[in-house]
Amino acid sequence: MRLRLKADGRIVELRDGQEFPVQPSVNAAPADADSGPLAVRDLRRRACLTQMEFAAKLGVPVETIRNWEQGKRAPRGPARALLAVIAHAPDTVFQALAKA
Repeated sequence: MRLRLKADGRIVELRDGQEFPVQPSVNAAPADADSGPLAVRDLRRRACLTQMEFAAKLGVPVETIRNWEQGKRAPRGPARALLAVIAHAPDTVFQALAKA
């Protein structure tokens, strides 16, 4: 089975030169307000930041942001909590992080 990750986050299976959508498994975590590729991308875009700027503000490598947005990895622990707070009060969080 050959799979391809599309730019919009979808995963498709390649068969006979055609793409067929792959349904997420039942055990997969949904992309909710606290995690998931769409949520992280939406948070970053609402803050009007590039991936590099967002990574710098959070103090993580830009590759981490890319992996989250592409669904290769999911934020866990403190990062997930920080993203949840950013969803509710981004200006306050970014101000606090800038002072640190």
